[in-house]
Amino acid sequence: MKIVKNGPFSWSNEHDTFTQPVKDLYDLANEHLSRTFGTTLDIYNDTTKGIQQIIKKAIQSDTPLRALGGSWSFSPIAASSGILLNTKPLNIRFSITESSTAAAYTGEASRLCLAQCGNRVWELNQYLRDHDLSLSACGASNGQTIAGAIATGTHGGAIDFGAIQEAVVGLHIITGPDSHIWLERASYPVVASSFASKLGATLMRDDDAFNAALVGIGSFGFVHGVMIEAEDDYLLECYMRRIPYDDALIQLLTSMNFSHPGLPFPGERPFHFQVMLNPYDMEHGAYMTTMYKRPMRDYDPPVAEGGKAGPGDDAPCFIGKITGAVPSLVPVLVNKILANSLELFEAKYGRLGEIFSNTTLQGKVSSAAVGIPISAVGKVMTAMLEVNETHGPFAGLFAFRFVKASSATLAFTRFAPITCVLELDGVLSPATQRFYEAAWNKLEQLNIPFTFHWGKMSILTPERLQRMYGDSLNKFLTARNSIIDPAMVRIFGNDIMRQWGIDPAS
Repeated sequence: MKIVKNGPFSWSNEHDTFTQPVKDLYDLANEHLSRTFGTTLDIYNDTTKGIQQIIKKAIQSDTPLRALGGSWSFSPIAASSGILLNTKPLNIRFSITESSTAAAYTGEASRLCLAQCGNRVWELNQYLRDHDLSLSACGASNGQTIAGAIATGTHGGAIDFGAIQEAVVGLHIITGPDSHIWLERASYPVVASSFASKLGATLMRDDDAFNAALVGIGSFGFVHGVMIEAEDDYLLECYMRRIPYDDALIQLLTSMNFSHPGLPFPGERPFHFQVMLNPYDMEHGAYMTTMYKRPMRDYDPPVAEGGKAGPGDDAPCFIGKITGAVPSLVPVLVNKILANSLELFEAKYGRLGEIFSNTTLQGKVSSAAVGIPISAVGKVMTAMLEVNETHGPFAGLFAFRFVKASSATLAFTRFAPITCVLELDGVLSPATQRFYEAAWNKLEQLNIPFTFHWGKMSILTPERLQRMYGDSLNKFLTARNSIIDPAMVRIFGNDIMRQWGIDPAS
């Protein structure tokens, strides 16, 4: 494995929401095919050994490590005062043969793909497209690495599939300087023991351990590889309309009964469903985005229009243009930006990776997201509008996206059967932070259960974390202790996990 050490500096995430002094940043890269490394598997296994050596030295010097993905998280979840490991160049992909699958595997080997941790979601989209396959879900931007996206629970918006991690059926985790495992569910065995042996990994099948490690927030060791179970390629047929903000809309959102006459196909359940509120233009109703899964056929791909949001773009790609607005002008500017950025559309088609493309940000933005039960959506909408009156004006929008609940132990999309994700995307400012704090306090005053997206902005305390996850947090910690030892917990921990109460204070 190749390692380039960049030395100490101040690291910032993609959104510049925080800065962290770090001891060093290592750029990691795979070796090239050569006489020494005759196969791609040789190269992958060599990288495993290289990462183990990094871990060994970190333990000896008591230096914390964090694997760095696409730097997309708004929260400091990937930060470390020690060494950051840039994984983006680690982007090997493997197809899986029938002989490498377990005898009890019920899926199709041709739909499996082992992706090294640094693969960007857009890279996977392209690889799968070349094999007439597709991911089953992805986030609004596909610039994240696959390991980073699943570690933070990137939710996407698939009503009947769930978040991006639901497509993962196996994890290759480097658990120490002399150990690494292939982890999958006992209830859904995927690979043959010979496959794990080719990686030099110990095969471990355990539902509780897998569900805990799936959204592992970087604390289970180094996730080197992720086994994706894809599906046949498909199209999304996309619409964005405005419909009245009324009791009929609330009934739709709380029941997921898609007979509403304002829908493109009343009675048909969409693949993706989102409602967005502009608090300064409620009289014209809500923005409703629906996407329907269709069989692959000839189509005209979506074309990016200068300054306009595409079918899958979320508010951070345009809301940052409001940066610097004085409070009295926020309503006017939000309306103006929306008029210039959002355009209603009918029957736009594209593959998953074309609709949810690699987002380009404009301006300084902040983003918070909380999971809530769908039964509470009406109350939460009213609450957010009230908080905007008392603690606003919020320089942003309120979006409500619906996702099937996850089986991952610490997935924030944990409310069954469907979690509503309230997204509060706005301008990065102290005023926005004050609005967030007031919003979370309001939800607690109303006794509405909620969880924070691990990769977005939050105000999380050990007490609040315990209320959110209860015994699931204990299950997470128990599963982690069964996989890695205390030295590894210390090395892969960071300040924010200690602050949140996941790890004990140093």
